[in-house]
Amino acid sequence: MHARATFGQWGEDEACRHLESHDYKIICRNYRCRMGEIDIIASKNAEIVFVEVKTRKTLKFGIPAEAVTKAKQTKIHATALHYLQDNHQYFKKFSFDVIEIVVEGDKFRLNHIPNCF
Repeated sequence: MHARATFGQWGEDEACRHLESHDYKIICRNYRCRMGEIDIIASKNAEIVFVEVKTRKTLKFGIPAEAVTKAKQTKIHATALHYLQDNHQYFKKFSFDVIEIVVEGDKFRLNHIPNCF
């Protein structure tokens, strides 16, 4: 596995630990279909939460959430709708979250932004 993929996988692992520590149940990781990919699908309080994880080593190019552009959001929406249809969850309440992780030396800062798009 490439270093970049390993770093991204580590970020997703940390995001899952964070979600689980806040009573989310992880349903699926790296859901893929022809529409795109969703990093984490979780549930809490009968709501399905689609989570995009952005992990960075530097803020040189802006905060991680800024990388979730309108085009990326549109792709995530389409992928989420495909997931809901594919899993017969038509009438479930759902939301879209972003989890930012910024690594600073041997520590990291995690910011969970719920229902942000």
